[in-house]
Amino acid sequence: MKKLTALILTLALLILPNLAMAEDTTVRVGVTGAFYEDLWAPAIAALDDEGIHVELVQFSDFSLPNDALNSGELEMNAFQHHAYFNNDTTTNGYDLSVLADTFVITMNVYSSKYDTIDALAAAADAGEKLTVAVPDDATNYGRALIVLQDAGLLTLGEYEGTPLAEDIIDSKVELYLVNASMTYQFLADVDAAVINGNYAASYGVDPNSAIFYENIDLSDENFICLIAVRSEDIENETYRRVAEVFCSELTEEVMNTTFKGFFQVAWDIK
Repeated sequence: MKKLTALILTLALLILPNLAMAEDTTVRVGVTGAFYEDLWAPAIAALDDEGIHVELVQFSDFSLPNDALNSGELEMNAFQHHAYFNNDTTTNGYDLSVLADTFVITMNVYSSKYDTIDALAAAADAGEKLTVAVPDDATNYGRALIVLQDAGLLTLGEYEGTPLAEDIIDSKVELYLVNASMTYQFLADVDAAVINGNYAASYGVDPNSAIFYENIDLSDENFICLIAVRSEDIENETYRRVAEVFCSELTEEVMNTTFKGFFQVAWDIK
């Protein structure tokens, strides 16, 4: 009997570590921008203790992470706002769903030539031909138009969703369209640039150096960022746990210290 008990205990010791390893899960999350490494770090550490190992997969362009998620190269992505998500999934027929709302990343106006938006507007009013770099993808371009209208640099007519070029009634500046990830790099070549906060943060831009700040309206979900999964995985408990830990004070602390001024919390697990 003692030998049998010893055998059972030995087998248990051999099996239990394997069971623990089987419970460990790796979740690949697509992001765009180096700052996400810092933003996700506390949540990744906490989840690692639970056996959920989050691996951030960096993409250089907004057009890539949804395709990678849809094709199974990722389990989740966390890089886009609703307006982009809706346009990209509809255009490409991706079967993706929103798992959680996370935050709004500000899209502000920066300039290396003018200290204030009033000074830039005054130069335009005086007849100087000024150029402003804006993102060239449809949703971020439309968002930039709203920012520039709020800044008094152009006027938009009535529009639905996000505005298009044809919705511009009048403009004091010429718009120079570039890839969203490149707007900061063109700052020295233009009079101002409308820069997505994720790319500004990745380049170490001080948010306090903006000459105009976006007016954030949390009642409009268009520019609220999100965590996406394949629609078939919307109830996956592991992925929901990743979203829950990320959408917490762990991440908010990083926002309020390392990246103060770039984010506004909008947590909501669907």
